[in-house]
Amino acid sequence: MSLFDAFMGAIDNPEQAASVNQLGSIVGTVQQLSGQNGIDPAMMQTVMSMVGGQVRSSLQEQRSTQGEPHVQNLIGQLSGATASSSALSSLFSPQIQQQLAQAVAQKTGLDANMIVGLLPMLVPLAMNFLQGGSMGGTQAAGAPQASAGNPLLNMFLDQDQDGDVDLGDAMNMASKFMQNR
Repeated sequence: MSLFDAFMGAIDNPEQAASVNQLGSIVGTVQQLSGQNGIDPAMMQTVMSMVGGQVRSSLQEQRSTQGEPHVQNLIGQLSGATASSSALSSLFSPQIQQQLAQAVAQKTGLDANMIVGLLPMLVPLAMNFLQGGSMGGTQAAGAPQASAGNPLLNMFLDQDQDGDVDLGDAMNMASKFMQNR
């Protein structure tokens, strides 16, 4: 099962927080960022794949050192974060941000400084996507409950190591889904 399929399953599961509106908001924001920065949608998919890979690596590391509850809380905090480098630094050190930007720039030809500027917006989008798998539906205030686990997060962290967890592919499929609605 792909990451996108898992998100769609979370939409269909009333006990999980995902919704079509959430997916539409994420896709719309990615498309807006792409357009505002003159990034071709296919290239933005590559950017999201690389950002997603670093998010996965950082979350795996934090899960192994600080535990699942810490990762759930971090996702909850960053999924609602406004674009800020201080929020981003709770996941990536400035050095990791710079290395990621350089790697994306090398692969895509985009300016590394532009990528650094996009990270505080792209990472919360990735976290918002992952937050959709939180169990327990939504509370009255609309905040997903993080205490009951998150099958989408578990898949993203790829506990079975099958490699089928590409965030860029998931965003591409989500975009196609939203266009056909």
